[in-house]
Amino acid sequence: MEHALQVQILKELMQQLDEGRNIDAGVQYRMPTTAYVCPDMAAKEWTSFFQNHPQLIGLSRDLPEPGSFFTLDDFGTPVLATRDKAGKFHAFVNACRHRSVKVASEERGKRTLFMCPFHHWSYANTGDLISIPNEDHFGHIDKGCHGLLELPAVEQGGLLWVHPQVDGVLDVDDLLGDLGEELASYGMSAHTFVGETNIKMNLNWKFANDTFGETYHFGKLHQNTLGQLYYGNNLHLKEFGRHHRFVTANRGIDQIRTLPESEWNIANGTFVLYHLFPNIQILCDTRTVTLIRIYPDKDNPGRSTTRISFYFTPEVAERAVLKDAESFDPGKVYNFDERSSGDGIASLKASLEVFRSTVEEEDYLMGEMQQRAAESGQLKEIIFGRNEPALHHFHRNYREALGQPALKPIVCSD
Repeated sequence: MEHALQVQILKELMQQLDEGRNIDAGVQYRMPTTAYVCPDMAAKEWTSFFQNHPQLIGLSRDLPEPGSFFTLDDFGTPVLATRDKAGKFHAFVNACRHRSVKVASEERGKRTLFMCPFHHWSYANTGDLISIPNEDHFGHIDKGCHGLLELPAVEQGGLLWVHPQVDGVLDVDDLLGDLGEELASYGMSAHTFVGETNIKMNLNWKFANDTFGETYHFGKLHQNTLGQLYYGNNLHLKEFGRHHRFVTANRGIDQIRTLPESEWNIANGTFVLYHLFPNIQILCDTRTVTLIRIYPDKDNPGRSTTRISFYFTPEVAERAVLKDAESFDPGKVYNFDERSSGDGIASLKASLEVFRSTVEEEDYLMGEMQQRAAESGQLKEIIFGRNEPALHHFHRNYREALGQPALKPIVCSD
């Protein structure tokens, strides 16, 4: 992010804090609770947003070197992501062309050859079919026409994008618009994957997404956790089509006030979050990135999975996960439960603790209560306040994308 923009946002937040006010959208909306429970709507979302929409699956250094791979199966298409010996990123349907069994079951690792466990058909990390055991018994197959099905895949600005359909259209420039250049400015191609955690709970994926859409609750729900670090009730919001930038002040902003503007660094006084439509949140600065991907349960609108992946620059990663006499290995997946006497391990533990103690045990617990109320059918609507414009933006966009009626504003006669 350009320094002039950092200063502009920091001044905006300082003024809100000084004046005791929050961002004001000037309107409140009624949100029908059926949106969180309706099976027909959930089916449309699954088709439109997850099966037929580009998916951000990770950062460049999820594939840190030639031979690296990882797998995922979150949006209806099982994916095998690889980096070949030339360094090119590929994504394939993780299914053997013989009888459709997964050719890779591990979450991640390093391998140049993938062998189906069923009949041992083997594929290169370029997707090429290499060998068919007992081919004289099976019958001739044209190997050149029976490699792994390749999905549209693009690596750009340190982000790995895939389209779940073999014939899908993937244009990252068109998808991100003006936001692409800003995201690229964080240098995310240098951020190393250091670990992840998953949260599976009984709340609709949109209730999970709503958690990241306002700061009104910080000093209430999080008064003993995140509220000790962040002021709450302040927000900078910038829309980029269906995406947005969301910034709120932490107590480090007080120290920034004492510095000349030339030394202001937004990372020291806020958190900067980017929402990428429909289901991605990215918390980032030049040293760390947290990628949050929220997926519905295809068969149950009342359940969702949130996958949180943590990335540090190599310098920060080494301090954060270094064991006593062990050199940092960018190709290794470090476990958050590992103990270390390294001074920096607290930063990694703190990242995980935030998501356990605040998101899982506070935010998503509220989400489960909301889900139960919505499923009861008694509460027909909830309200989005004037100080919650990020929620307005998200719900307006997905409803528009599904061809649904716009949210109803609340008028004085209500």
